[in-house]
Amino acid sequence: MDWVSDETMLFRPAAEENAAEKTIRRACEAMEEKGYNPINQLVGYLLSGDPAYITSHNDARSMIRKIERDELLEEFVRSYLANMKKENGK
Repeated sequence: MDWVSDETMLFRPAAEENAAEKTIRRACEAMEEKGYNPINQLVGYLLSGDPAYITSHNDARSMIRKIERDELLEEFVRSYLANMKKENGK
């Protein structure tokens, strides 16, 4: 019989240099250099998993594929929440 806890699980990613943040920044720079809207392109990639949404310019596509999509999404949420705290003065 499986036992399911009613307690909230705490997710703790491994402590490492934030590779996702660096990769996102570099990929965005590459997309802007090629005239693409990085937000639209990243959303397309995150939703579909199709790396064709990311330009190969400056090796952005291969860099972004090295980071799992859930890790990229985690970085977006972390960054968004950190910015919300700054805006609200917390």
